[in-house]
Amino acid sequence: MLNTIFYTELSEGWLIIYIDDIIICSDSWSLNLEILARVVDKAIGVNINISLKKFNFGFEELKALGHIVSVLSLGIDKNKVAEVLLNPIPQNKKEMMSFLGFACYYRQHLKDFAILAKPLYRICDQQKVFEMTQERIEAYEKRRKSLT
Repeated sequence: MLNTIFYTELSEGWLIIYIDDIIICSDSWSLNLEILARVVDKAIGVNINISLKKFNFGFEELKALGHIVSVLSLGIDKNKVAEVLLNPIPQNKKEMMSFLGFACYYRQHLKDFAILAKPLYRICDQQKVFEMTQERIEAYEKRRKSLT
């Protein structure tokens, strides 16, 4: 729904939308104000409430949704991935799927995600017995280290 309402701003690259969170990011203060006005006008026009508790404005860097959004980039919040780096190698399909789901969330930041994750997805196949071969351990370690 929000993607449709704010299609123009999304296509211009000024918004990040995740479920009900909207982040406005541009390269100038005046453009931020202009986009904010457009977003507020559209929200009011379709009766969307804006929570002042969740409202932050004027930050050069912001932690949101497991990312660090800054004037220069969108990166991974290292505090969110630190816990995963301490986890042992998955011992069953459920643990592996949990890891892959977490890593998949950050796939846009991970070079060759699909290639490195393929052997890990293969062992989660319902018909196969879960077995961590050397190839799969290496793929897991590469994928895990790529989060840092």
